[in-house]
Amino acid sequence: MNKTTEQLKIAVLAGGVGAEREVSLQSGKNIYNALLEGGVDVVLSDITQEDLRILDDASIDVFFLALHGQFGEDGRLQKILEDRDLCFTGAGSEASRKSFDKLLSKQAFFHAHLPIAKHLIVQSDDTPEYLEKQLGKLADKFVIKPLKQGSSVGIEIIEDAATAAASALACFQRYGDCMVEEFIAGREITVGIVNGMPMPLIEIRSKTAFYDYHAKYVDDATEYLFDTIRDNRLVADIQQAALTCFQELGCRHLSRVDFILTEGGVPYILEINTLPGFTSHSLLPMAARKAGIPTPALCRQIAEAAWNEYKQCKM
Repeated sequence: MNKTTEQLKIAVLAGGVGAEREVSLQSGKNIYNALLEGGVDVVLSDITQEDLRILDDASIDVFFLALHGQFGEDGRLQKILEDRDLCFTGAGSEASRKSFDKLLSKQAFFHAHLPIAKHLIVQSDDTPEYLEKQLGKLADKFVIKPLKQGSSVGIEIIEDAATAAASALACFQRYGDCMVEEFIAGREITVGIVNGMPMPLIEIRSKTAFYDYHAKYVDDATEYLFDTIRDNRLVADIQQAALTCFQELGCRHLSRVDFILTEGGVPYILEINTLPGFTSHSLLPMAARKAGIPTPALCRQIAEAAWNEYKQCKM
């Protein structure tokens, strides 16, 4: 417990079991390499619900979580780590659970008086006719979202209520709980948070209909732009909104908050990601580099923050 940060041994946990497993493995490898480059004693472990052996290694001081989606960001792995009294990076189990659930996080944003899109939750007994009627009252254009998936998995943008109703019911059948939101037109903006500090804003301009899985992880044509908002007050307001999301949900160490910025300058919050990616296309390390924090230093700062908080709790 009296180790200095230079003496820490860190295990990077990646893989998992969800639809984002391959992305997680990429993130984990990049975090591992960054920590190694920074002179840290580090190991990389592919972890699943059936294989938790790395958690039994008493030589590990900090578990650096690089999992995405189910069993990564939904709080289940975090609860296992808490029950074992282990030190880990990222939000705790309760904050992870609420942040991963798009309805619970939206309720938290609403409670914090932040702008959110109108929405409707699909019910198991909804018929296509009933849902179409309800959606007609909601909006003219729609976004279909599974409540508990990440990386834009399962998201669709639909132009009319009848098609949206059919797509929402199909989404419910495939993924379980599903939300339909009104479509908000505007610019896609993201803000990373590192140890309570907002990073520079990134505007995302994808060549696809929206910033989907392909645009996030495959398409090299997607543009990531800094300094596209000239109004410094608006920039500060968006950063503060991101920080409010982070604090309202009880997050820690790192997160990324996604927005749609309307033509009228209103930043609507889409979601918060408690374990943002570290792939070659990932936005948090990109924003940190813009702020003068190279990825080895970023990863080390996150691990050190987790260790220092853990030590403080033991005093």
